[in-house]
Amino acid sequence: AAADLECTLTVICNLVTKAGSEDEALEIAKLICAKLTHQPGEKPTLRIKVLFSLYNLLPSLSGKALVYRKALELAAAGKAAADCVVPTFKNIDAFVAYWGIGKPEQRDLFLAVTRILKDQKGMTKEYFKFLNKYLATFDGSADDADAIGAAKEEAAAAIIEFVKSSDLYQCDLLDMPAVAQLEKDEKYQPVYELLKIFLTQRLESYLAFQTANSTLLQGYGLVHEECITKMRLMSLLDLSGHCSGEIPYSAITKALEVHRLTLPSYCCSLDLMLY
Repeated sequence: AAADLECTLTVICNLVTKAGSEDEALEIAKLICAKLTHQPGEKPTLRIKVLFSLYNLLPSLSGKALVYRKALELAAAGKAAADCVVPTFKNIDAFVAYWGIGKPEQRDLFLAVTRILKDQKGMTKEYFKFLNKYLATFDGSADDADAIGAAKEEAAAAIIEFVKSSDLYQCDLLDMPAVAQLEKDEKYQPVYELLKIFLTQRLESYLAFQTANSTLLQGYGLVHEECITKMRLMSLLDLSGHCSGEIPYSAITKALEVHRLTLPSYCCSLDLMLY
């Protein structure tokens, strides 16, 4: 029975408490992790529960970080397994500080989390949040030169998530080296251009881009009408930030390319964005 198997595995995990040193306990933990992750598709939920027991028994902080990372590997095996670890993601920042892990380890951790959240329904905000955390680990230094190229797919994904979102109107993506590299990338340059349009330009620029790249936008699951709505709201927000005093209706209707009669609905939407 599953309960008997769990008890047996828990007893095996208790071997780490009998070790003569932290290093020895860590080596035992590595052996247990290797066995538990060998066939991740078979009873992944049970395997994760056992890993969490092992986590609590280990005295070594680096060992705890290793075991948690292995639990994430198992969680990628399926939704039921992922449900076991997703609630722990709210504590990731505390874990990172507690473990004292370096930037490369943090980067691997955040990337593992994003790959789990990507397929979780109703977790788009959390997915975008961890994409940002992952991308922020690249500071453009020489130390990142060899690794930053691997972040292109996640950088593009973060841009698409931002554009898709109906309640995100500001982000730091343009300031991130991992995103900036897309500007000269043959595959992702149009995605970078789309981000620049949404953050620094107005509706007319988006419409011109969409005309030339409609297939690309559809391929990323972007709905033209929803993009227009968001771009109008962002254009209105940009206009309000560059004008002092009252903004003439004529300036707003020109920037938003809407009829005067439909303008109040966009103003109401702007109020919701600001408050």
